[in-house]
Amino acid sequence: MIRILIAEDQGMVRGALAALLALEPDLEVVGEVSSGEAVLAAARQQRPDIALLDIEMPGIDGIEAAAALHGEIPECAAIILTTFGRPSYLRRAMEAGAAGFLVKDSPAEQLANAIRRVATGERVVDPELAAAALADGEAPLTPRERDVLEAGADGSPVSEIARGLHLSEGTVRNYASAAIGKTGARNRVEALQIARDRGWL
Repeated sequence: MIRILIAEDQGMVRGALAALLALEPDLEVVGEVSSGEAVLAAARQQRPDIALLDIEMPGIDGIEAAAALHGEIPECAAIILTTFGRPSYLRRAMEAGAAGFLVKDSPAEQLANAIRRVATGERVVDPELAAAALADGEAPLTPRERDVLEAGADGSPVSEIARGLHLSEGTVRNYASAAIGKTGARNRVEALQIARDRGWL
C-alpha cells in the first residue's frame, strides 16, 4: 500500500483528490493539510511514501515544502501538482528535490500511475511541460534580483528594502534596475508582475 499525504489549500480540490485516490486499491491517503507549513509536521507523524503538494499555498509554497521534505524526510517523495504549468516552476521544483511535477487537469489515472512510478524511484514530469522548460531556457533573474522584487511587493520604499535585506540603497537600486531591464518592464511593480506571471519568483 502506498501512503499519501495531500497538501492543498482549497478544501474542495483536496477532498476530490482524496476521494479519487481512495478508489485505487493500492493507494491510501493518510493525511490532508491545507498549508505548506503543515506538511513537515504531518509527514513526521504519518510517514507517507508520497506527498502531493500544490504550488500555490499561503505561507510556504509547495516547492519550499518539497525542499523541506527532501532535506528532513527524503524517503517521502514529493509530487508537485499545479494549475500553473510554467517551465520555471518545473525547474525550481526539480532543484528542490521534487520527484514529480504534474498539472492539475491531468486525468485521474495519470496521477495514480505517476504516484506508483514515483514510489518505485522514478521521476515523473508532465511531458508537455518538460518540453516547454527545455525550450524556455533559464529564468534570467538572479536570486538577489528576485529578493529585491519580492521585498518590494508591498510597495516598500528602497530604504526599507535595503534595511530588510541588509544591503545599501544603491545596491538595491542596482538590483531593481537590472530586474526591470531583464523583464522589459517600466518600473519595479511591473517587473514584479511580469516575473510572477512567468514563474520566475
